Amino acid sequence: MPHPATAPASTQKPSFRERVNAMRNLPPFLRQVWQTSRWLTITSLGLRLIRALMPVAMLYVGKLIIDEAVRLAGAGAMPPLAEAFSSGYLNTLLELLLLELAIAIGSDLLGRMINYADALLSELFTNATSVRLMEHAAELDLEDFEDPDLQDKLDRARRQTMGRMSLMSQLFGQVQDSITVISFAAGLIVYAPWLIVLLAIALVPAFIGESHFNTLGYSLNFSWTPERRQLDYLRQVGASVETAKEVKIFNLNRFLIDRYKLLAERFFKANRALARKRAIWGTLLAALGTLGYYTAYAYIAWRTIRGDFSIGDLTFLSGSFLRLRQLLEGLLTGFSQVAGQALYLDDLFSFFAIEPEIRSRPDAAAIPRPIREGFVFDNVGFRYPDAERWAVRNLSFHLQAGEVIALVGENGAGKTTLVKLLARLYDPDEGRILLDGRDLRDYDLDDLRANMGVIFQDFVRYHLSAGENIGVGLVEAMDDKTRIRDAAHRALADEVIDALPAGYDQLIGRRFKTGVDLSGGQWQKIAIARAYMRDAQVMILDEPTAALDARAEFEVFQRFKELSDNRTAVLISHRFSSVRMADRILVLADGRIEASGTHEELMIEGGRYAELFELQAAGYR
Repeated sequence: MPHPATAPASTQKPSFRERVNAMRNLPPFLRQVWQTSRWLTITSLGLRLIRALMPVAMLYVGKLIIDEAVRLAGAGAMPPLAEAFSSGYLNTLLELLLLELAIAIGSDLLGRMINYADALLSELFTNATSVRLMEHAAELDLEDFEDPDLQDKLDRARRQTMGRMSLMSQLFGQVQDSITVISFAAGLIVYAPWLIVLLAIALVPAFIGESHFNTLGYSLNFSWTPERRQLDYLRQVGASVETAKEVKIFNLNRFLIDRYKLLAERFFKANRALARKRAIWGTLLAALGTLGYYTAYAYIAWRTIRGDFSIGDLTFLSGSFLRLRQLLEGLLTGFSQVAGQALYLDDLFSFFAIEPEIRSRPDAAAIPRPIREGFVFDNVGFRYPDAERWAVRNLSFHLQAGEVIALVGENGAGKTTLVKLLARLYDPDEGRILLDGRDLRDYDLDDLRANMGVIFQDFVRYHLSAGENIGVGLVEAMDDKTRIRDAAHRALADEVIDALPAGYDQLIGRRFKTGVDLSGGQWQKIAIARAYMRDAQVMILDEPTAALDARAEFEVFQRFKELSDNRTAVLISHRFSSVRMADRILVLADGRIEASGTHEELMIEGGRYAELFELQAAGYR
């Protein structure tokens, strides 16, 4: 676990140009919203357009009600209520009151319909973007997932997938408020045009301040991404089934909690400092807007006293100015927030912009069926990104079609790297790999991997049914029960599954309530069965039996050897008693092939293989 940083790696805030450039993310974002559901998008915007005109209509009807009430009050003695109703004396007032009631009910109903449409659109957009995120992640190179910077970017992209629909509602709300502002401004211009200028001058400082603090907020969240990933990791380690045993045995809970609290406290203090500054400056700058409003209010009151405006006009103008100030404040603040959220969209779209380097060429060839000559490693070298040491170098050998070879060597010798190159999870930095005399990069990538059955030591334990755990090896045959059972039989996993309460339909793993957990060895047999799901020409087992005892591993490998059926196969194991059944053994050391031959030949030759074999054999004596 990395030690908690004393400060984030970078606190540089985006420049004004970067903030403006981030607005370019809005058109593609809105296109994605439109593509998610055109009908819901049109519905939301259409309802907002109607609702945008209701505030000014409500205020204007209120003005008419007040003017009518003042007129009736000045008309003389009020007749009895029954006579007033029957004579039509109050008809105009009643009609205006009913009209205002209808506008109020209609506005509330439209608001609920808008929220309903937005909620549906938000859910659909989040689902569609999450699917796109997973699809794009599946296309990226393995190298990308081993890059901490990309992990930070992926983490931010995941967060933005879940949080960006507030931006949609905000943008749509901006459109609605803009229409309302235009309608209020039209009313003010008729009465007192200079009030609009006063309002603008009063609100600009608040807008600048809000924009500044939104940018600081983005900068803080961006720079603390690695620390937030550590917090997520500590939460997972401190409260999960996978780590519970060690946490209890080693009393790690206090260590993990203290580490979490240390990081969380630093993040909290950074947020608190920003929130404090924002509150202080926000209050001061908002006071300017309040001062502008009361200046305008005093002017309108003075004009009313002079007789230029009626009491209804006073109510309408003061209400319009107040609402206009609130709306403009919201628009300017909203614009600043939109600009800030557009910066967050950079994280999402920049992730989508990452292009995999390992991909099929336009004229890619199909894998030969059957493979006739096999694979040739021609002076292959590979070094992991940012690593000084070569993982493998000057690697040259021929893996013949139908041959079963075993790779042995100490940890770090390059065994797993070799099989990753064979499966094109990486491409060589030097040399080339040939398949039937043709560069491996000339073949269709999906077809290549479809012809390989690969199980690594760190296989995934899917919290699915036992049958589905095997079926993921060939998802298009997930419903083929016969194939799944045959794969389980080949991997000696059938007896494990038969002992489960619901057999192949039994949920396995502890994540869910009805799940049944398996031992490490049982999980490995299930994982090995995945490789048998494919009618693959090449089988690769990279230490998949590490949790099995020596006898069980020998049985698995013996079965594998029997079922290889002219398939090309690569085995990796630290147990020499198992790899001796291979047609040929390659001994790797420091990324190079140190020796090659059968078990008997290598024992006669002496050297590293014989030494390691004798060391291991001595442990059984």
